Amino acid sequence: MLYPKITNSRVLVTGGAGFIGSNLCDHLLQHANEVICLDNFSTGRRENVEPFLKDKNFTLLEGDIRDLSICKKATDGVQIILQQAALGSVPRSLNDPITTNEVNIGGFLNVLVAARDAKVKRVVYAASSSTYGDSESLPKIEEVIGKPLSPYAVTKYVNELYAHVFGLNYGLDTIGLRYFNVYGRRQDPNGAYAAVIPKFTMQLMAHQSPKINGDGTNSRDFTYIDNVIQMNHLAALTTNPEAKGQIFNTAVGERADLNWMTHLLKKYLSEYDPAIAKIQTIHGPERLGDIPHSLASIEKAENLLGYKPTHTLENGLKEAVDWYWQNLK
Repeated sequence: MLYPKITNSRVLVTGGAGFIGSNLCDHLLQHANEVICLDNFSTGRRENVEPFLKDKNFTLLEGDIRDLSICKKATDGVQIILQQAALGSVPRSLNDPITTNEVNIGGFLNVLVAARDAKVKRVVYAASSSTYGDSESLPKIEEVIGKPLSPYAVTKYVNELYAHVFGLNYGLDTIGLRYFNVYGRRQDPNGAYAAVIPKFTMQLMAHQSPKINGDGTNSRDFTYIDNVIQMNHLAALTTNPEAKGQIFNTAVGERADLNWMTHLLKKYLSEYDPAIAKIQTIHGPERLGDIPHSLASIEKAENLLGYKPTHTLENGLKEAVDWYWQNLK
């Protein structure tokens, strides 16, 4: 799909070795940008950025956003920041709220201070659908949120508040993107806090039964990585004055429950291995801090940014499965 893309710019991607960050680095390098990747590799993976190391337009800075000095070094001469660095995962935040707070709030504040001092043109930052908290209204509209249900959700909401305050007091140009259950190539399937789609994919490829928390009727607006890349480009480049300082849902505008998502995974994987179609799904207790249902309104992004998602769950999941089979089997 044709949409405006960042070109010939010096761009900092924090968390650039992570799942979303490395996809952004890849796409930016394909469009003649100079890319600085800042990552401490706590959750990012070196193999995600190894293909870029030979590119003269790519610079890897190993460091932590909790270190203001490294943030200042990373922002030197930068025009655009795509702020992806964070400790994700609701369960991780429940197990270790202090570190989640230090990284997601203290680290984010450092990035904003460095961006202000370096006179960066715009900061596009990863917000989260977890900010909607206990709000039961569907679809989720940016201006209507509830109370947070986890420490992680608190930190991502505070990011939005800090971005607003920096715009109000220092004139820093920011746009926040509330990501809804992003999945796709390079997403880590391993570890205690692996996202559901890559985790289930790897289990099914190993002929193991995936375990759904609850009865499987919890629903999500699963969002393929290419939709997220598009939104970052649009947010970074928009000249619409109504978009400045705003928050945008980054999603498809459709929801699927976990049972249907698992069904599709088995369907696509069984094209490679027919035995996968017969693997049974098991169910466990509901997970603490989880939001029962999530569905985004993307009307604001469509109207103010010109966003048009290219991938639904069906075609996005097919591409993701193909990538996992070819790269991780």
